[in-house]
Amino acid sequence: MNSKREKAMALFQEGYNCAQSVFAAYAEDYGIPTQQALRLASSFGGGIGRMRDTCGAFSGAIMVIGLETGAIDGADTAGKQQNYKAVQQLAERFRAQNGSLLCRDLLGLSADGDYSDPKPERRTADYYANRPCLELVGNACDLLDSFLNMLHQ
Repeated sequence: MNSKREKAMALFQEGYNCAQSVFAAYAEDYGIPTQQALRLASSFGGGIGRMRDTCGAFSGAIMVIGLETGAIDGADTAGKQQNYKAVQQLAERFRAQNGSLLCRDLLGLSADGDYSDPKPERRTADYYANRPCLELVGNACDLLDSFLNMLHQ
């Protein structure tokens, strides 16, 4: 595959959740085996455990940001600040492009709905046709690629 976007979208179409798809597309670049990346990101799908909160595609992207800018010393306030700033900047870009960071908003669901059913939906042609998730995965990768390029300049 030519790009992280294509890899992540292919993973999503194989049945992995949004967070898994984005994070796993980048993980090997950081020495994290794909299987481990899929496990690490598995709980963030469906807006974190299918509770329709923070978008999984965004969560996967900020997991990568953590690999780039995350502080590893508990007393490193400057490092934490750098990481939080990077997350906030990516959040601003994701929100501007997609309208929200919240899964329920992106799916057009009610803010006061009951999102306690942990059962994932079947991946059918209708599922893909009626959900923005595949495109959100691609968008998250595009934003992340741009952001990573900026960090490395």
